[in-house]
Amino acid sequence: MAKVTVRYWAAAKAAAGVAEETLEAATLAEALDAAREQHPGELTRVLRRCSFLVDGDPVGTREHETVRLAEGGTVEVLPPFAGG
Repeated sequence: MAKVTVRYWAAAKAAAGVAEETLEAATLAEALDAAREQHPGELTRVLRRCSFLVDGDPVGTREHETVRLAEGGTVEVLPPFAGG
């Protein structure tokens, strides 16, 4: 398992109640499961609509179970944004 920083933006930040936190996970799927456990309720709903960056790279349509996390890495949780 890797220790990663998860940064929440906009609605995800409001739902989590924190801007960022450190979680232990080997994959993006595990990190998101850990986030849901830490912040049950609204965050679960918000995460369904989010896109994700792992160490600056967009996850896109890749299965979250296949996205490996590196020790000291960063996961950005990005809800849909309006405007430009």
